[in-house]
Amino acid sequence: MTGLPSPPLLLITDRRQAPRPLEGVVADALAAGCRWVSLREKDLPAAERLALLRRLRALARPVGAVVTVHADPEAAAEADGLHLAAGGDPEAARQRLGPAALIGVSCHAGEEVDAAIAAGADYVTLGPLAPTASKPGYAPTLSAAEAGAVARRHPGRVIALGGVEAAFVPDLIASGFAGVAVMGGVMRVAAPGAVIREYLAALGAGPA
Repeated sequence: MTGLPSPPLLLITDRRQAPRPLEGVVADALAAGCRWVSLREKDLPAAERLALLRRLRALARPVGAVVTVHADPEAAAEADGLHLAAGGDPEAARQRLGPAALIGVSCHAGEEVDAAIAAGADYVTLGPLAPTASKPGYAPTLSAAEAGAVARRHPGRVIALGGVEAAFVPDLIASGFAGVAVMGGVMRVAAPGAVIREYLAALGAGPA
C-alpha cells in the first residue's frame, strides 16, 4: 500500500469553476500547505490535459506535493498516481503504473469501497456526504453514520468527499475517515489559500 499524502487533504481541480487560471489557484493552495492535488479536467483533449498536468507538477515539485490525475492512465505515467472512476480496475492500474503509484477509486457505497480496496486501491473517496454545488442534484447515498462505519472498516484508506465543509472535518476524522477532499469550495473562491488553511486547521495540520 502506498501511504496517503500528508496532510490528507485532497484538492480536486475544476478549472470551469475557477474565476482565474487553474495554475494560480493551485499555486495559492500549495503555498497555503496543500500537498495533494488531483487533476480532473476530463473534458480537455488528452494533449492539453497532459500539458496542464506538467505545469501543475512543476508547481508542486518544489514543495514536495503529490499530483495525481483523474481517469487518464496515459497522463498518469507522468503523475504520482491515478484516480479511477467508480467501477475502475485498481489492479490493472497498478500493473501499468507500478508499485509506487498512488491509486484511488471513486466510491458511493460500502460494497464499492470494499471491492476497490480488495482489488488493490491505496485509497477511495466516499460520497457525496452532503449536497454539493459542484454536482447539483447529486444526492448523498449514505448517512454520516453509514459512511463512518465503512471508513472504520478500512483505516487510513477512506477520504470523505462531497459537500464536506471545514466545520465537518473533525467529526469525520473522529468517525474513521482518513482525510477529506474538496473541489468547488476552493476552486470558486477569490482566496483559495485561506480556505485551504481552514481545512488544514480542521485536520490538525500546522501552517505551511
